[in-house]
Amino acid sequence: MSVPSVGWREVVGADEEDRHRRQAEGFVAMQARKSEKFGNGRALHRKQVAALRATLTVPGDLPEYARQGLFRVPDKYDVWVRLSNGGFNRAADAVPDIRGFSLKVLGVSGPSALGGEAVSQDFALINHEKFSSPTSEDFSKVVTTAGQTPGRLLLSVVKEPRLIPRLKAVATALKEPFSGFATQDFFSAAPISYGPYAVRVRLRALAGYPNPGAVDWAADVYDRLATDPLDYDVQVQFFADEQRTPIEDASVTWDAPYETVARLTVGRQKPDEAFAEEVDAAVFDPWNAKAEHRPLGEVMRARKVAYFASQQQRNAT
Repeated sequence: MSVPSVGWREVVGADEEDRHRRQAEGFVAMQARKSEKFGNGRALHRKQVAALRATLTVPGDLPEYARQGLFRVPDKYDVWVRLSNGGFNRAADAVPDIRGFSLKVLGVSGPSALGGEAVSQDFALINHEKFSSPTSEDFSKVVTTAGQTPGRLLLSVVKEPRLIPRLKAVATALKEPFSGFATQDFFSAAPISYGPYAVRVRLRALAGYPNPGAVDWAADVYDRLATDPLDYDVQVQFFADEQRTPIEDASVTWDAPYETVARLTVGRQKPDEAFAEEVDAAVFDPWNAKAEHRPLGEVMRARKVAYFASQQQRNAT
């Protein structure tokens, strides 16, 4: 492809700081209620399905424009992988849910998106190519509303009937088929910088045989890893223009091709309880990033505030 556009820009609202703080407070309040019931944990993606060790391999034949940040030079990195169910409860795997595939790439160096020195490059991916809401305001309202008791949920809907279409959209997304962490693609669903460019990220599964009878996602993964590794292509989708690839609207599927920039390999392994506890206690945050891969857009700016508040609430390491 030709060299991607560098014509992207962020549009920061004057009231964002206050809005994001209020939204984070709502998430933390919900998180505290759920932690009383289920034990200390995250606001969302509370249930960890599996913790895995992996390797990220950056090839040496990328085009010049794709050699940015983590992908600048050929290299291999150790990676922690956290697979999760996206809900605020600890529900069974059979319950419809958003699924999470988070990566912590270790051994990175250079300036951090948060200032100081980067210690990891994190990617927080979900099994949907876009968010159900264009902004964090709608998303946080829907999530915190859905996280209430049935009685309070009904009261909230009566007071704010505009939430009904959003709640229905989320319910529809939850019902989309999920083939398993070994065979499903995962997405950043919001952009990050890629040197001077802007991209969305996809993890493309290369395993070709879904298990239609799987109801325990951890068992499905570990059964496969008993005999063979699992491979995924790490791909990026470059910003083209605001119509096809908007920066600030997370509810739009980007209309641009994907390009492979690395390979993630989850090697053969068995469950490791001590490692699983370490991963569950760790922080997986898209703002734990090299400066060249700073998260972009209003949803990502809101996540910066909400993730930090959530980490403080659960005393994350």
